[in-house]
Amino acid sequence: MTENDPQVDMDHPYIPAATPGTDAAQDQSLRDYFRLWGERLRAGELGALPIGVGLLIILVTFGILDSNFYSSRNFTNLLLQMVVFATIAIGTVFVLLIAEIDLSVAFVSAVAGVVMTILLRPGDPGWPWWAAAGVAILITVIIGWVQGMLVAKTGVPSFVVTLAGLLVFSGVVLVLTTSVTKVGTIRIEDDFVVGIANAFLSVTAGWILAAIVIFGYLGTNALTKFNRQRRGLPSKPIALIALQTIGLAIVTISVVWYANTDRGVPRGTVILIVLLVAWSFVASRLRFGRHVYAIGGNPEAARRAGINVDRVRVLVFMISGFMAGIGGIMLASRLRSVSTAQGGGNLLLLVIASAVIGGTSLFGGQGRVISALLGALVIASITNGMDLLGLASGNKFIITGLVLLGAVLIDAWSKKRRAAVGVG
Repeated sequence: MTENDPQVDMDHPYIPAATPGTDAAQDQSLRDYFRLWGERLRAGELGALPIGVGLLIILVTFGILDSNFYSSRNFTNLLLQMVVFATIAIGTVFVLLIAEIDLSVAFVSAVAGVVMTILLRPGDPGWPWWAAAGVAILITVIIGWVQGMLVAKTGVPSFVVTLAGLLVFSGVVLVLTTSVTKVGTIRIEDDFVVGIANAFLSVTAGWILAAIVIFGYLGTNALTKFNRQRRGLPSKPIALIALQTIGLAIVTISVVWYANTDRGVPRGTVILIVLLVAWSFVASRLRFGRHVYAIGGNPEAARRAGINVDRVRVLVFMISGFMAGIGGIMLASRLRSVSTAQGGGNLLLLVIASAVIGGTSLFGGQGRVISALLGALVIASITNGMDLLGLASGNKFIITGLVLLGAVLIDAWSKKRRAAVGVG
């Protein structure tokens, strides 16, 4: 890209960026910002609005049906429950952004958990936790590389490749667990590993975390505003940054305070926050992230623009494998063991639903890493509420499926609307 090429406004992808030195490049007012936001809504760019409305309805509904839903104990349980599939869903978001799918993530995560647990067994071979976890994650990254190469180099649809992976790695989990014990369940005896998903921050550490989140968000927005102004691009008005920071501060302080009335903020939540920040930076600030969105929007146009499409596809599947590995370790820690059932059940459904319900498009090119957190919060809230109400498993699947279908229908409507107004 040369200095004379059109600039792309990553914060407003459907509004052309202003040319440096023009009046349009001046700082936006709060009124102008909301006017542009309204135009994007009408154009079908719904952002986090559906997820916000849906989450509000869920919280109010379950709160009315069961008062225990609002208890601090249940709130902390909710934070614990969402960590695993939110972590795995981060990798799934990247896969969906390039209009692909990974159906193997649940059992790939199980492979990581089983491998780590086997390597941790005292004296057989009795590896330290960091080495066992590192090898387990390395294996899942290699799995992602293999699947990515198959998709990129052979032309076989990712649905078929990862469906085969689902079958293969479910078998691998069975073979590994039964080869170690006839019972099929291996307990984790390493206290540090068990504490990854079961330990909690102290009250003081929780408040320190809240301060880091609030001031980190404020600092990031301030730096972004400075950089955009320096490049002659429109930026968020100071009033909006202040309002968003205040809103985040209220939510963060409330979460930490309420969690501290029970057991504290879970350590797994801290890990999830770090991963979200890191991968959000990759997706929104690095060239690789721009290439991911470009390929999801139009792979042929991206190829003609000089992007190595195959390389990006492979890297994305490696990211999916990496996040599945971390999620698998966190799941093993949460359960304090691994078994032949690891990775089964509705884990795959919860992971994909988290990404899609959070706002990541199945058609590619639309979504953010934060979608994993937002969708996981919705799924965890629904699952948690239904458990409190004692609903049968069949009813849980029906309700979760309908919510997922609703998210997909909204996504399809949004895509048609953007195409109708010439922005999709």
